[in-house]
Amino acid sequence: MDLTIARVLMWQLLIGVVLAAVLWGVFGKVAGYSAALGGLTCVIPNAFLALRLVVPRRDRGAESLLRATWIGEIGKLALTVLIFSLVFSLVRPLSAAALFAGFIATQLMVFSGLLMRSTQEQDTSNGNGG
Repeated sequence: MDLTIARVLMWQLLIGVVLAAVLWGVFGKVAGYSAALGGLTCVIPNAFLALRLVVPRRDRGAESLLRATWIGEIGKLALTVLIFSLVFSLVRPLSAAALFAGFIATQLMVFSGLLMRSTQEQDTSNGNGG
């Protein structure tokens, strides 16, 4: 798997766990596991999309990559809806605020991937070899 993608997924998982632990300590176990579920609701669909993009395809053309991206994005959206539906219907008690805080904090880690990628590109263009 591409190193940047793996790092982003790792950081997403780490942020979700840390936020869940902090909320568990401050607000109790319901907030903690709700935040953890929110983080997983983000990480699992993102991992699906990442796998769709990096798994080798027979056809290496742009059209094949575009198709994989569309399927990955649709699958990511479907998984997100499915996981949220399962959490809201099966988990009681649930802190919706902590759930969404976990989801949003974890989702914001995607931007770190953009920063990692731009830093790698700058290092490569400056001859530092990234």
